[in-house]
Amino acid sequence: MQQNRSQVIERNGLYELDAGPDVLDSPRYNHDMAPTKVHERTWNKWHITALWVGMSICVPTYTLGGVLTAYFGLSVGEALMAILLANIVVLIPLTLNAFPGTKYGIPFPVLLRSSFGILGSNVPCLIRALVACGWFGIQTMFGGLAIHLFLGSIFEGWKSLGGTGEVIGFMVFWTLNLWVVLRGAESIKRLETLSAPLLVAVGIGLLVWAMPNVSISELMAIPPKRPEGASLTGYFMAGLTAMVGFWATLSLNIPDFSRYAKSQKDQILGQIFGLPLTMFLFASLGVIMTAASVKLVGVSVSDPVTLIGHIQSPVWVAVAMALIIVATLSTNTAANIVSPTNDFQNIAPKLINRTTAVMLTGLVGLALMGHELLKKLGLIVSDVSLETVYSNWLLGYSSLLGPIAGIMVVDYFITRKQQLDLAGLYRDDVYPAWNWSGFIAFGVPVVLTLLSLGSDAFSWFYSYGWFTGSALGGVLYYGLNAKRGVSPAAVKTPL
Repeated sequence: MQQNRSQVIERNGLYELDAGPDVLDSPRYNHDMAPTKVHERTWNKWHITALWVGMSICVPTYTLGGVLTAYFGLSVGEALMAILLANIVVLIPLTLNAFPGTKYGIPFPVLLRSSFGILGSNVPCLIRALVACGWFGIQTMFGGLAIHLFLGSIFEGWKSLGGTGEVIGFMVFWTLNLWVVLRGAESIKRLETLSAPLLVAVGIGLLVWAMPNVSISELMAIPPKRPEGASLTGYFMAGLTAMVGFWATLSLNIPDFSRYAKSQKDQILGQIFGLPLTMFLFASLGVIMTAASVKLVGVSVSDPVTLIGHIQSPVWVAVAMALIIVATLSTNTAANIVSPTNDFQNIAPKLINRTTAVMLTGLVGLALMGHELLKKLGLIVSDVSLETVYSNWLLGYSSLLGPIAGIMVVDYFITRKQQLDLAGLYRDDVYPAWNWSGFIAFGVPVVLTLLSLGSDAFSWFYSYGWFTGSALGGVLYYGLNAKRGVSPAAVKTPL
């Protein structure tokens, strides 16, 4: 006979929940949001390394160097340094916020119930979900273009479809992404493990193709596109903040993956091995390929899909596009669908299961790309490029997500001292419905960021948004909880 109350079981420093009716019947619980069992945590450091290699090698990463040189006024060397440093910096919140996922087997939305409240967690969850759906749409656009060029290399008549062919490719790739995620975490793990070595091979192949046509010394000597005599600091910090923002999303919802890690050592080493160097090398490849593109195909091309599309050999185009489709699929499924799927379920776990949440994610991503799809079909005319949209977006949303990262780290490591009431996270009688300390600590940096947009004197607060937001959010959260005297164990203490 099953016990009435849930029990928490500890196995070698990892915790799992033996759920009783108090949790199973709770409106805050469903099977997909439940803590993973210890025997389900099968990802070792190489699986997590492969996850990051698979997510990092993608079209947006390839274009980062160009974004920093064109929009942030950095030289090539400064841009690559900003990318490397940013990914070392973002490792800090990534590894710290992964800890509770590995220890307790809980996804990101459930962890947020500790710092924002059982119901309040939905606010930062939906912010994160909207950003992910936007990225899902952007990556699907690149994947759809790759499918269009792949089919065009096989069927000559397909090329005549033009923008319509790209929209068809978008919908095919959109469907493929949802199918992979609906198959579950093991499907994603297999995809990332398979794709990682293939993607490394693609990078090496592109480099071999490009190197005879570019001079590294000449490339590094190109002057930056910023006013002569302007200080480097402001431009570099703005670029650094934008690059931190590239993975600011994952630094929040990393528990969605670390809940499957075998140990803390595996999640830490996997992220260290997989993220900084991959991002740096593939962004460097993008800079080199863009510089070489004039000699290779006669025009300057900043994304690999379009560049490879200029190759005259249909066979090589087909092979390269197939690999790019795999690359974009491995990034999109892990980075941009898993999180909103969990976030949408958190709204009403008994009503929204994983299948429903995946479809909702797909529909929101589709809606956010509606403007671009209508452009492809020739139904509207717009001068706004997709690259411009996401280069501006990187800086904007990093300022919004920074405070959440700071709050999460302080809540788990300082306020709770790494002790969570695992069953209580799925009930309504342990943690408060709304933790106003979390909302105040989040709201103040966001308001200051918005105000700084209209002030030249405080424009630095926005330019350094992720750093200022995460630091201020963490400090405010600590101060508010110190004043309340919140103990490591969860309590319903009003502000």
